[in-house]
Amino acid sequence: MGFPRFGRDDLSYPDWPPIPHPTLETAPSILELVRGADQVIHTPYQSFNHFVRFLDEAAEDPDVTAISLTVYRVARDSAVLSTLIKAAENGKKITVFMEVQARFDEESNLYWAERLEAAGVRTLYSMRGLKVHAKICLVARNEGASVRHYGYVGTGNFNEKTAEIYTDHGILTADERITADLEQVFMFLAGEIEEPETQHLLVAPFTLRKGLKRLIKDEAKAAKQGLPSGITLKLNALEDTKMIQALYDASGDGVPMEIILRGICRLLQGVPGQSETISVRSIIDRYLEHPRIYRFHSGGEDRMYLASANWMKRNLSRRVEVAIPVYDPEVKRQLAKLIDIQLADNQKARSIKADGTNPYLRNDKAPLRAQAVFRDFVADL
Repeated sequence: MGFPRFGRDDLSYPDWPPIPHPTLETAPSILELVRGADQVIHTPYQSFNHFVRFLDEAAEDPDVTAISLTVYRVARDSAVLSTLIKAAENGKKITVFMEVQARFDEESNLYWAERLEAAGVRTLYSMRGLKVHAKICLVARNEGASVRHYGYVGTGNFNEKTAEIYTDHGILTADERITADLEQVFMFLAGEIEEPETQHLLVAPFTLRKGLKRLIKDEAKAAKQGLPSGITLKLNALEDTKMIQALYDASGDGVPMEIILRGICRLLQGVPGQSETISVRSIIDRYLEHPRIYRFHSGGEDRMYLASANWMKRNLSRRVEVAIPVYDPEVKRQLAKLIDIQLADNQKARSIKADGTNPYLRNDKAPLRAQAVFRDFVADL
């Protein structure tokens, strides 16, 4: 991240500049592009500036009336929040939910909260008993006689600095199924309703845990009937006792599971009679693996969610988190490719063994380093 080089560039990684986005890079209007199809941004392989440009376009568009955004961690010189201040100065109704309990970032968040308030931005603060960890944005735009909404749901913070070294994914969408649910979440954050009523988004602490357990049980039911089943999880941490037990139960029913897990893991893989069908691996490389992706076989439907939440008690029970179903076929294809590549890594992947050891995963296949191969995949989009 910021380690001194001591003049030894030979010990440093070669530069990996951001790869041009196949559609966002040259689109005259991001809003128009998103109106036609969902767009996914893979940072840092692609630039986070595409999201900043999305906000900047909304800030300047005379038909855009309102922008709402959640803040957990932002850069000290945040282009995101500077753009929202400009939008407020342009007469837009701007609402920012500022999580002032974000560990290590309290001072920075309070600094920005003061600047936002001074610019006339409606600034909401931490909720009692809950941290807001969701990474969501919603734009309202007058189009003819109606209002169309444009949304963003991501796995990473709205932070240009960490977006250069954390791998994350974010979806820009005008899908009314998603934007209507995002409206519900922002109404809840504003204190206008007691609980968001969402039909597609899974939202903690309300529907995320229940929704995940239902999806796991569906896979277990299929396995017991002798039908194809499977669960793939990409997480930063797996700590919640109840969710781990749900996975153990599904394993007992024969559901095959692959888990890509960067950090804390309380699940023991490969234990006879408990987790024989579960494999857990971790990938540590030049970028910090940060996304959360949940995939369920779902009778061949291959249901996939992109989320802000790890499977920890705090995320599922004491934080506002959002998981978005991936509906767009091309977005799903790209994220599925990421998972396939990471499951094939035989250079930087380690097995998280039940005995506490973490040996590298090696095989006789050609060397495959997931982050490098996924970067090549992104370059060929």
